[in-house]
This record gives sequence, structure tokens and C-alpha cells, in this order.
Amino acid sequence: MIIIPAIDIKDRKCVRLSQGRLTEETIYSENPVEVAIRWESMGAERLHIVDLNGAVTGKPFHRSLIKEIVQSIRIPVEVGGGIRDLETVEYYLNSGIRWVVLGTVAFKNPSLVEEACRLFPGHMIIAIDLRKGKISVEGWNEETPLGIFDLVKRFDSIGPSSFIVTDIERDGMATGLNYEMVRELAMNTKVPIIASGGVSRIEDIEGIMELEPQGVIGVIIGRALYNGNINLEEAIQLTKRLRS
Repeated sequence: MIIIPAIDIKDRKCVRLSQGRLTEETIYSENPVEVAIRWESMGAERLHIVDLNGAVTGKPFHRSLIKEIVQSIRIPVEVGGGIRDLETVEYYLNSGIRWVVLGTVAFKNPSLVEEACRLFPGHMIIAIDLRKGKISVEGWNEETPLGIFDLVKRFDSIGPSSFIVTDIERDGMATGLNYEMVRELAMNTKVPIIASGGVSRIEDIEGIMELEPQGVIGVIIGRALYNGNINLEEAIQLTKRLRS
């Protein structure tokens, strides 16, 4: 089980949102590069970066800043937000990004996602963002009629590196993970799962580790790390202790 700190970037600042609402942001740092270096120094093995401006506008907004972050650390990085074409995918991979996260485009242009998985095997992650059981896209501002398995059925066999599943209503709300949703997805796909949304205390990590045998390989944590409810070093040690 990998603990993956989240760095959400809006207007070049490190922020956290409540349920993805841009109007409800908390600024935690004016310097996302320093945040990335701090998480690495505390033992993070991987970072999750979201270009929030890009997610809303549909095109990357923080390319240069994200590249600076990648060049400042040694651990691998996954990036999402505003990635809608193969040129952007290739740009990020050539910039040192290990994984590219595709969300909106998986719903609006699934053939592009299939092509990306074919061209860049092992480097594509598909984000499944859910509100009331239905997939949301365009920076979580547009609802779709699709449920969790509509995308999974299409992409399960094409070889994405993993699925990131997020319960939007729990994201940033400190209400705990939606374990049932994560478990249901893990039991119905061969693709590894990364859980996200609502982690607020160390017990949430203990709970999600129980799903590791079903293929849940990681958990993304945001606000709980920034406000100190979870200490990253302690969380990482917990996963290693429970794993041994």
C-alpha cells in the first residue's frame, strides 16, 4: 500500500478544495515546489499532482511549474488536470512525469484513451470521479449519466496502469473513505486501484489496507496531511508495519 500525498495547484498555489468546489479553497502554500520537497523528505514514494486550472479550462495551465516540481525531486509523479490530447500526454511523459491521469477525456473521447494506453503502456491512469454514484467530468463541474462500471467495462482490458476512484462528496470533507465503493470496484476489475477522497485519520489507512488483497495498491491523501490530522511519516511506517 502506497501513501500518495496530493498537491492540488490553483493559480500557482498549493490548495485544497471541498468537494471540488473552486469557491471553497484553502491555500496551504504559495510554493508547491517546496511542498513536494517536504513530502519527499518525509518518506513519500510518489506524488499526485492536479492542475486545477487545467481541469476547469480543459487545457494545461501549470506546465512549467509542474516540470519544476518534477525536476526538484527524485520520486515518481502522476499528473492530471486538463489533459485532453496525445500531445499533452507525450509532453508530460517527456518532462519526467511517470504517469498521466486521464479523467474527462475517458468519458468524452474514449478512443483517445485507448490509443494512449497502446502508445504509452504502463503510464496511463484513468480517474473515475463519482458524485452520488455517477461520473463527473470537466473539473467535477459536469455530471454524466454513467456509473462506476460503465468506464471500467470499456477500459479494463486495455491495460491502464491503475484506476483512481474518488467519491467527490467525501473529498476534502474529512468524512472517511467510501470503502464499499472502492471494494466493489476492486472486486470487478483486474486493474490496480488507488483510492481517494475523504481520508481524515490514521484509522482510514488501516481500513483501506484491508482491501490490499483485492488489488487496492494506494491511497491519495490531501487535506489530512496539510492540517496535521495525519502525519505522513507515521502513516508510511504504519503501512510498512502492517505489511510485514
